[in-house]
Amino acid sequence: MTLSIWMLLGVTGQALFSGRFLVQWIASERSRRSVLPVAFWYLSLLGGTALLIYAIHRRDPVFIFGQAAGLVVYGRNLWLNLRPAPSSRAIGETA
Repeated sequence: MTLSIWMLLGVTGQALFSGRFLVQWIASERSRRSVLPVAFWYLSLLGGTALLIYAIHRRDPVFIFGQAAGLVVYGRNLWLNLRPAPSSRAIGETA
């Protein structure tokens, strides 16, 4: 079996994607509660992107749809984690 660049991309994407579970597990064990660290979403986004590119190369519509839909969720969660926290004031309340 020869290792093509496409196979390497697919394996790398899967390793990144799978690595997010290890990151989440370690963070949860340290916190002694279930948490999703920002690194989880970065690994999801990077691994999902690599897998989407691989799926497009393979021309697999099921794989493409699954990865593309996931990227929307991963990107949104990353955005929510990185934006500034909203103020604690109620909507419409003035200072």
